[in-house]
Amino acid sequence: MTSFSSRFLSLEFILGVLLTGAICLAVLFADVLFPDGGSKINLMARLAAPFSNPAHPLGTDPLGRDVLARVVQGGKISLTVGILSVAGSVVIGVLMGLIAGYYRGFWDMLVMRFADVQLAMPFILLAITFIAIVGGSLTNTIILLIVSQWVQYARLVRGSVLSLREREFILSARAIGVRDWRIIFQHLLPNLIGPVIVLMTLNIATNILLESSLTFLGLGVDPTIPSWGGMLADGRTYLQLAWWVSVFPGLAILLTVLGLNLLGDWLRDSLDPTGRTSR
Repeated sequence: MTSFSSRFLSLEFILGVLLTGAICLAVLFADVLFPDGGSKINLMARLAAPFSNPAHPLGTDPLGRDVLARVVQGGKISLTVGILSVAGSVVIGVLMGLIAGYYRGFWDMLVMRFADVQLAMPFILLAITFIAIVGGSLTNTIILLIVSQWVQYARLVRGSVLSLREREFILSARAIGVRDWRIIFQHLLPNLIGPVIVLMTLNIATNILLESSLTFLGLGVDPTIPSWGGMLADGRTYLQLAWWVSVFPGLAILLTVLGLNLLGDWLRDSLDPTGRTSR
């Protein structure tokens, strides 16, 4: 009990929860806090410095829009992309990994060779090709990240299934005539949840960075939608004159990714005691 409770008192867990929780709460109540969605233009207040106007605590951008409102609204886009893309990758990757690892043979060769080809393709080349064909949008960005990352879950699950399928409880289930789908989903899948959850947490952070990078390059979401990557792109020409236009969305990305990575590390140590790092 002492060991279990001490994990929740670890510094990485506390910081991870505080950072991630603060961002999530701000995003959940974004429409209540900022009904205009950060899109209200006020050219009379353009490029106002942070803390110079109580109505705009983090300043305004070149069109007089409130930076704080746009940072919070931009978090909705980044978290939506991160969560939905990871959810899609998990569903496809785990299913493919279970089939490849359990049935082996032709299915294993088919899935893994396809995965090898995809892993050999640079992400930026895949992104440029995909966006050039279907165009850039929020939905297409999510699909792109799903297509590029399901392989990670498939390989992780396949490797675990290959070792579990020869364990005594699986062999016993086969011996008494348990159907394959019950063995896969009732016996194998529950034993794979831990590593998958850890990878999910880390990939949400990765996908937030990828979405911001793609939007910064003009390959992501619509530029008219407030997003952290779009704000960075909008403010890059004003860095010497109005640093806050880019710095605050950059800090939002930094703190969100840091919080998720800390939670991912904590989950890895908690769910896999054999791989826990000493402190």
